[in-house]
Amino acid sequence: MNPSLVILAAGRAVRYGGLKPLAPIGVHGEGVIDLIASDALSGGFDHIVVVVNPETGPDIEAHVLENWPEEVRVSFAVQHQPLGTVHATLAAESLLDTSLPFAISNADDLYGRDAFEKLGQHLRTKSTNCLIGFQLDHALVGDLPVSRGLCNVVNGHLTDIVERRQVYAWDGGFASDDGLSPVLLEPDATVSMNLWGFQPAIWPLMHRAMESRDFDDESEVALSTFVGSILHRHPLRFDVLPTTSRCVGVTHADDLPLVQMDVRLQVELGERPECAFAF
Repeated sequence: MNPSLVILAAGRAVRYGGLKPLAPIGVHGEGVIDLIASDALSGGFDHIVVVVNPETGPDIEAHVLENWPEEVRVSFAVQHQPLGTVHATLAAESLLDTSLPFAISNADDLYGRDAFEKLGQHLRTKSTNCLIGFQLDHALVGDLPVSRGLCNVVNGHLTDIVERRQVYAWDGGFASDDGLSPVLLEPDATVSMNLWGFQPAIWPLMHRAMESRDFDDESEVALSTFVGSILHRHPLRFDVLPTTSRCVGVTHADDLPLVQMDVRLQVELGERPECAFAF
């Protein structure tokens, strides 16, 4: 059976200043979420759950219902409190068959068809969790700083993941101003862009992470932090699947024209069709 994809579209987009999932990056004005869904369907996913927040959710739902083909199986879940991406994932639980593997993606990053093909293939044929690993130099757009999950990979398996903040291009390479070491980051370093594949055993661990977090009731729990915390405490394997795709997103408003140009280049190179949902 083909897996489902949960698209996390409940963010408030403070830095971007608008609805990032609907940012018009496609050749014909398609939104980020349109191209993500199109790439996922081409990779073998047959059900998409979009997690939204109560304020912007109606606009995203209206856009999806108006622009996606009728044959696309799509559901909507609401994350009522901004408690992080683990909490957002749990909002979709009731809409999924929890006996089957599933995938998670952001709603403001375009991952590429190669990434979704590898993710879908893994979830259909393997019994391990997985992460699509991007090269750092394939996962930055523009000059403004961003956060990236820096991965340690041994024999194809994820052994650690550290959230690095204030990552930016510098002097022909990359650096981070978050106070952690190393300051300089290798261009081919493997980073997480929140494109995960999970097996059913992950659900109780997610619930436990939310119930036992040592924070106040408003604290967020991010997927990267959650996975990093369970790697050494549970016998769960995370395979890292390297991709040739670039991951481009609209973290800042200035990123929009750069991502639009990148999408047009992908079309010219034959990496994606000109229109969303063209298979």
